[in-house]
Amino acid sequence: MIAFHFDHHILPLPPGHRFPMSKYGLLRQRVAAEPRGIELRLSGPASDGELALAHEPGYIADVLDGTLSMARQREIGFEWTPQMALRATHSVGATIAAARVALSDGAEGGIAASLGGGTHHASAAQGSGYCVFNDVAVAARLMQAERHRTHRESLQVVVVDLDVHQGNGTAAIFAQDESVFTFSMHGERNFPFRKSPGDLDVGLADGCADADYLAALEPALDEVWRRLAPRPPGLAFYVAGADPHEGDRLGRLKLSSQGLARRDEIVLGALRQRAIPAVVLMAGGYGRVVDTTVDMHLQTLRIAARWQSSWARAGVR
Repeated sequence: MIAFHFDHHILPLPPGHRFPMSKYGLLRQRVAAEPRGIELRLSGPASDGELALAHEPGYIADVLDGTLSMARQREIGFEWTPQMALRATHSVGATIAAARVALSDGAEGGIAASLGGGTHHASAAQGSGYCVFNDVAVAARLMQAERHRTHRESLQVVVVDLDVHQGNGTAAIFAQDESVFTFSMHGERNFPFRKSPGDLDVGLADGCADADYLAALEPALDEVWRRLAPRPPGLAFYVAGADPHEGDRLGRLKLSSQGLARRDEIVLGALRQRAIPAVVLMAGGYGRVVDTTVDMHLQTLRIAARWQSSWARAGVR
């Protein structure tokens, strides 16, 4: 499986900041030490034109030029620096690159990943919750445009968002777009406290553990496939946050590592069964111990790599 990274773009943060910037470099190092199964590639940045597929030009200019107001910077959670803008464009670029690989023919296709991404709180005109640009929204619309240009056909997209926080930015961007189906299962009382309704939202109570979580996930996915039966998706974005884990500082759910592994197996198995190419994104993870979060992200990547290997051996396209 191909996995894209961009952690050489480090965002300087003040001491005590809650965002776990170090996890990205640690995850890349762990992946690089894997004996086989995952090939690392460096991502490039998304262009201004690509970002404009999902974001308002004025907002893009404010981010890239450093003219964001202090209020808008506080909403994002990062002070503006040139590194913040550069890192944000590379985060989107990694998801774009992974989507192209997932959609490609041959042994590399089927499933690809980014070691970041899942910046699902960013809406068309505003970042939020440590999300500057919405990588899934940009990549989805770009893949649709490229499919129309090369094949003269439409591309239905499904977003399976299992970060502990609802994907409000993604839901808002695609609220009037039937070509992208957004499904989010998240902590009901967690951030964002004002949700933007998606096509299917499942809110979970604080303290939800493995059994109840998995009991909610399987029928929700069945409902996704039922609703999409008239227009089967040709691409999926799996926002595989590690923050439902019981060791997460911000998650408020109680999934074990085994529960998260089962979650990943269910989602990726369902996508593989339906021959839906998938982009796997790490999204949130704020473990009390950063190595625990890295362990959960690496577990997701290992599971995805096994499914991609199965996909390649079977020649599913």
